[in-house]
Amino acid sequence: SFSPDEVIRKRLLIDGDGAGDDRRINLLVKSFIKWCNSGSQEEGYLQYQRMLSTLSQCEFSMGKTLLVYDMNLREMENYEKIYKDIGKHEKIIAAAHEKISECKKQILQAKRIRKNRQEYDALAKVIQHHPDRHETLKQLEALGKELQNLSHIKENVEDKLELRRKQFHVLLSTIHELQQTLENDEKLSEAEESQETQMETETKQ
Repeated sequence: SFSPDEVIRKRLLIDGDGAGDDRRINLLVKSFIKWCNSGSQEEGYLQYQRMLSTLSQCEFSMGKTLLVYDMNLREMENYEKIYKDIGKHEKIIAAAHEKISECKKQILQAKRIRKNRQEYDALAKVIQHHPDRHETLKQLEALGKELQNLSHIKENVEDKLELRRKQFHVLLSTIHELQQTLENDEKLSEAEESQETQMETETKQ
């Protein structure tokens, strides 16, 4: 004997999707038994037509079930293909995201390089307005020599000024002595003239 669960399972397997296949089979068996037991030819022909109708219904149901089965197989294949395509698309999308991330990094690096280049160009323009180190040292050396030459000239001028000052001082002293001598000579001459005048006066008396 079968357990209730096995009976239910077999009935579900026979009945398929619940379209009444089990009932049709039972009806076909009953029709076959009636056809075997039919008394008249007319009744037998009627039972025969019923069996053919039931068989047609069973064949139609079986064909529909096969079509549904094939459709389900195609749907499963289609779903598997879609699943694979989705996997491929997910990989493509992930690769695209990685590419976008890499491009963003490259853009940031390019911006930094461009900013640095602009700063370098600005600094280069500032540097171009100033002489280079060699030219600056050359100019400083020339200025040092010129300053040294000017210092020697200054010392020579100061020496000459000191000499001229001493000479002028000597000249002033000489002029002062000469003036003093002339004054003394003039006083002496006046004294002599006065003395001669006095002697002349005394002689006339």
